[in-house]
Parts: sequence; structure tokens; C-alpha cells
Amino acid sequence: MSEAPLLEVKNLKTHFHTERGKVTAVNGVSFSMQKGEIIGIVGESGCGKSVMSQSILRLLDHTDSIAYEGEVLFENENLLELPLSKLRAIRGDDISMIFQDPLTSLSPVYTIGNQIMEVIRLHQKKSKQEAYQQAIDILRLTGIPSPEIRVNEYPHQLSGGMQQRVMIAMALACEPKLLIADEPTTALDVTIQAQILELITDLNERLGMGVLFITHDLGVVSELCTGVKVMYLGQIVEEADTKSLFDKPLHPYTQGLIQSIPKLDGDRNDKLHVIEGTVPSLTDVPKGCGFSTRCPFADEKCRSEEPPMRHADEQHKVKCWHYASINRLEGSETTRDSIN
Repeated sequence: MSEAPLLEVKNLKTHFHTERGKVTAVNGVSFSMQKGEIIGIVGESGCGKSVMSQSILRLLDHTDSIAYEGEVLFENENLLELPLSKLRAIRGDDISMIFQDPLTSLSPVYTIGNQIMEVIRLHQKKSKQEAYQQAIDILRLTGIPSPEIRVNEYPHQLSGGMQQRVMIAMALACEPKLLIADEPTTALDVTIQAQILELITDLNERLGMGVLFITHDLGVVSELCTGVKVMYLGQIVEEADTKSLFDKPLHPYTQGLIQSIPKLDGDRNDKLHVIEGTVPSLTDVPKGCGFSTRCPFADEKCRSEEPPMRHADEQHKVKCWHYASINRLEGSETTRDSIN
């Protein structure tokens, strides 16, 4: 008997009611992940990655303009139907999140030690002294120098990279079952980025912690993640295990993303591949396939009928009418080796 998924998202839709009418930022996203998996979510800015991840924990509930459809099952409980009191007990404990911008998440009037201790004492039966020592220990794990001193400082006294490491420390303090990491290493230098990724990998292996890793860095995805979901205009357009997706991307959008990455063995004068156009506005979503306005292979069917998500093989799914013929004609020169 197979183990039940740690997280199962079923036809999730996130609607915003605006002055220009209802817009759908997440449009029918479905996927599942097992305990211990590291799933990468990739796509351009504006494709719905962050809204989807925040919808899982209903972090957008503070606004009256939000509405959800579908199910988000965490250990078989639908998070979209839980009362707020029960959801708060899960946030920061069983499920934690690392945000992109620490300045919007850290309070300027409390020390970083107080903010980490608050998370620990809220969810664990620890004394103030135990929580204080645990805060120092987790800061040390994230690579912050002199954590005994930094724990008593305020966010404005730290660099941007250190602020981000404080956010990571807060997210990992209670050793969550699921970590949602939204561009967690964007503000960090390469050395510290490697330390943080090693820390996430260690917790993943030691605790069986699942990780939903949202990033623009496909190089990190190829090394860190066990599976990949490619998002475009609020939908998943391709999903596969990491090796399959990088060895043979099937969707034209995925192929464009991978071809846009500089190659280490390339000529410095070679121009990078560019995906023509931009992600459409949510108030002007094209009919049919959302990528049809930018796809070089789009025809009338693509522009009038939305393709279903189809199995290319047992573990590889793609949302494209013509993926089979495109890949027979074009082949795929984009491999994992091209980004390493």
C-alpha cells in the first residue's frame, strides 16, 4: 500500500476581485508530493508561483478580495476549510515558509532573537532560556557569524543577506514537515547560498522534510530537486522528475527557459536565447493555450482550445497540443549538462 501524500493540491484556483473584475492568478493547479520530496516550481515572474505557494497556507486571507476553489490537503486535512485558529497552529510548525523579501517580514521594533523565540515558544514547550539558546543555535546553522551577538540585534543592523538568513532560521526553527521556500537564496552570495541549500538538504534527509522550492535558478533546481513543475500564467504546463525534464523538456515554454541559460562552454559573444514577448496580463488572458501568443509553433487550435494536461509517459506530463510533433521535428538539445 503506497504512502499517502504529504501535500496534495487539487484544482486550486485563486481569484482576486479587482476594480477591473475578477482575475484568476492560480488557475486549476494540481499536484502532490510525498514526505521527503523536494519539488521545484519554476517560471517567469508573473506566472503565479508565489501566489500559489501563499494560497496553500491562506496567507492572502487578510484581504476581502480573495477567493479560493479546490482543495489543499495536508496530511489529509483540507487547509482551505480549516478554521483560522487551527491553521495558525500549523503555520510555522508543521508548515513553514521562507519569503523573498525579509524587510517586509521582519519587525523593525523587536530583536531577531525575540522574533525567532516567538516562533519556538508558540509551537514548542520551551522555556525562555531554552528558546534563546535554540535561536542562537539555528542562527549558527544558517551561517551567521557571532550568533551570540546578532541574536540581540535589530533587523536594520544586519545586511540584506543576514536578514534573509534570519528568515530562514525562523522557518527552520521548529523543524517543519513541509518547507515552502520562495526564492530563499536570492539575496545571498554564492558561498552562503551553498551553505543554506546544504542545510535544507540535510534537514530534508534527516527529518524527511518535504520542500516546495520556488526559484528562477534552474541550475539549483537541477541539483537540488527530485521533481519539477513548470508554471505559466497560473497553470502547471509541464511536470516530471528532474532528470527527465532537463534531459528532454517537451513544452516549448520549458525548452525556452532552459535554452535561455548561459552555457559554461559557450562563446561569450553568443547571444542568449530569448522567449519573445511577455507574460500576458491577468485581465487579458488569451483564449486556448496561455502560451499561444508567444509560442513559435502555435496554430489556430492552440489559439482557440485549451490543451489538457497529458501523460507523455508515466512520470512526465505536459500541457501542449503538439508536443509530440514538435519534439520529433525539433529534437531537444537542452540537457542538464548545459547548465552545470
